[in-house]
Amino acid sequence: MAPASQKAKSTRPPPAGRDFIDTLVVANRVLFDHDVVDAFGHVSVRHDRDPTKFLMARHLAPGLVTARDIVTFDLDANAVANPAKRYYSERFIHSEIYKRRPDVVAVVHCHAPPLIPFGATRTPLHPVYHMSGFLGAGTPVFDVRETAGMTDMLIRTPALGAALAETLADKPLVLMRGHGATIVGDGIPQAVYRAIYARLNATLQMDALRLGTPIYLAREEATKAAASIDGSLERAWSLWADVARAKMKGRRV
Repeated sequence: MAPASQKAKSTRPPPAGRDFIDTLVVANRVLFDHDVVDAFGHVSVRHDRDPTKFLMARHLAPGLVTARDIVTFDLDANAVANPAKRYYSERFIHSEIYKRRPDVVAVVHCHAPPLIPFGATRTPLHPVYHMSGFLGAGTPVFDVRETAGMTDMLIRTPALGAALAETLADKPLVLMRGHGATIVGDGIPQAVYRAIYARLNATLQMDALRLGTPIYLAREEATKAAASIDGSLERAWSLWADVARAKMKGRRV
């Protein structure tokens, strides 16, 4: 029988690639630069060498995250590598989505102010322009009261994370009544792109509503626009990442 130390070692996930971790760090900074997150909010990514694990920062403001702060979690939201003293209480948002959505590789949770009204009213979030065509798939709203009654609104348990994931279903985004939004993607660039443009679309939609009755993208238009943009994500990501890295190094862009 193998010693206990060898058993423990065998259960540890393989180390994530350095460039992979760097991309997650940069994603935190990009989301902060674009006002998707502030001191609160978080982004995660499924492990590049073990899909049953995911990486996310310890309990820290996104704009301060470095490679040293990245923790590896299993799909029950337990830290299994590089443990810290404290973790995000809402890490169950990420773990439960990864359990139910094998297609999801990255998750963003935010409290971006422009998105809040669409989760707190009966006005749906619709795509106003081609850059947010992914919203044409639908934007469900999760109301924590329907699952847990009166709470502090946070997704602190696996059960609440599972309920949120069920509401998200196969969509790219779920609004959270009185809380914020959770956005998913097939990688960090797509999830970050969707988070940035969901926020921008919300602002534009409110402007359009003040002017009159908006003409939203038709479902077919939205689907075609989303596919077109997905083919050019590297164009946006490379710009955002370069700017974020420059700021981290204290150099001018």
